[in-house]
Amino acid sequence: MADETLSKSERLCGATSVAEVFEHGKGVTAGCLRCKYLVHEGSEELSRIVVSVPKRNFKRAVKRNLLKRRIRESYRRQKALLGPGVDVLFIYTLKEVLPYEAVYADMTAVLNAIADASRA
Repeated sequence: MADETLSKSERLCGATSVAEVFEHGKGVTAGCLRCKYLVHEGSEELSRIVVSVPKRNFKRAVKRNLLKRRIRESYRRQKALLGPGVDVLFIYTLKEVLPYEAVYADMTAVLNAIADASRA
């Protein structure tokens, strides 16, 4: 589908934007993912994301990059669950590498929880 892309405008960049989400955002945890999100009321902008895999848990960049790719791909395929105008910070919390299917399932749970909370 053409809608399943992850363009530059959908990436949350800049230290101040990320810090704002981290400080003022609400939290959700599901499985291997911990998330902070900030909803911009009445905004029709695209939702933006940033992905973090701690170097403390994975010393090798190869594993960190693998997990970041899996998280971004899981989000890209399910971003329709999330409405517009939400900034999300995803943090991978486990110390072992999970298969893609497990990351995908946890992403589904997280996006559903964020969507339910933002609608309420």
